[in-house]
Amino acid sequence: MSEKNHRNDDLLKIRPEIPRATTNDSISVEERFQNLTLRPIIKFQHNLLVEIFKQYIARTKTKFSELSDHQRVIFIEQTFNKDTKFKNELKGVILGQMTIEEYLVYAQNTNAFNKRITNMLAQRIKNSIVELT
Repeated sequence: MSEKNHRNDDLLKIRPEIPRATTNDSISVEERFQNLTLRPIIKFQHNLLVEIFKQYIARTKTKFSELSDHQRVIFIEQTFNKDTKFKNELKGVILGQMTIEEYLVYAQNTNAFNKRITNMLAQRIKNSIVELT
């Protein structure tokens, strides 16, 4: 078995299963990719993503713990809307967990998948506000 195949197999083995992820024949290629690839990767990388966001909060010298829950959500949304460098950093955390085949699917429609990745990451961070303080 080639090194590429070992890497692909290893990556797929460590991903969590997401039973609720829909994968029937009627969904689009993008939704299938989101459910079979992006969701498991993002779930697997959860702790790292939260830690990266904590470091971002520290780097920006934001008094996150002093903000109301509503203000925290706004801060997270603004971060994902405006900080391209940070979004690219997080996107790298996700892309680095893809198999070669998955990356080739991603590369066929990067704009659509980047929007999905960004929206999913922002939602995951918003759902993890308690872990950020």
